[in-house]
Amino acid sequence: MTPLTASRISPAATGGVAALGPDATALLRLLDQGFESWGTQAGALPMITPPLLPVARLAELDYYQNFPHQAVVAAPLRLVDAKDSYAPSDGVFAPNELEPARLALPSAACYGVYLHLADQELAAPQRITVLGRCFRREEHYEDLRRLLGFHMREIVAIGTQEYAEEHLRHFTARIEAFADRMGLPLRREAATDPFYDRGGPRALLQQISPVKHEFLHEDLAIASVNTHRNFFGERCAITLAGTGQPVFTSCVAFGLERWLAVLTRHFGGWAQATDAVERALESC
Repeated sequence: MTPLTASRISPAATGGVAALGPDATALLRLLDQGFESWGTQAGALPMITPPLLPVARLAELDYYQNFPHQAVVAAPLRLVDAKDSYAPSDGVFAPNELEPARLALPSAACYGVYLHLADQELAAPQRITVLGRCFRREEHYEDLRRLLGFHMREIVAIGTQEYAEEHLRHFTARIEAFADRMGLPLRREAATDPFYDRGGPRALLQQISPVKHEFLHEDLAIASVNTHRNFFGERCAITLAGTGQPVFTSCVAFGLERWLAVLTRHFGGWAQATDAVERALESC
């Protein structure tokens, strides 16, 4: 049996999937534990959300209007014949061999949080942190920088507008301080979704009041802070006790495999990157 090479990453093929070796796995877990601890220190409660979400529920959130270019759905095989076995042809199952796709592979971890809280009245503002396995269709895939399936740690705030906005200010400062301690150059930029019609009202609103800022190292975004205003509060009927009003939400997101790609390139290897992260987390 061939032993595992400690630092090996199975290369992402055209399908955008990759396996992490022991060193890569250890660094991903170290980063995730650090980011999760930032959330729990701020009072965030940990959650595990479903790996699949109903297509119908995401449609209620305008997901397929806003992000059809990222969407990935799942369907079981259509078992209608008394076959001894089922096998793909040329690596695929044809559409007529599949049941209707009623489940989606989410592109962000926070959707499961909002759907879990749907139709509830919250006693007080709250934070939730979740590690999600996320999926995004891309025009191309590139090692750990751009994957079909990846890990995303999110810290979500749900409450008043002031609570949601303070959440983003707090974690923006933490991200910037963490990068500074490692000597990792990051720049913060306002982002708009490229799928939006540049002349449409949503694109104009984002230019006036950006809903998303990304933290980039060179040309790659590795974290983001996002405000959703009261969109999810309204669509999911989540209210705050004493106000009767839909909650405001915001989230901080970390693409963990992208952090691995950036750190190992910047510091020159797994051991050096791990040492830099450990020292920075200890001083945070």
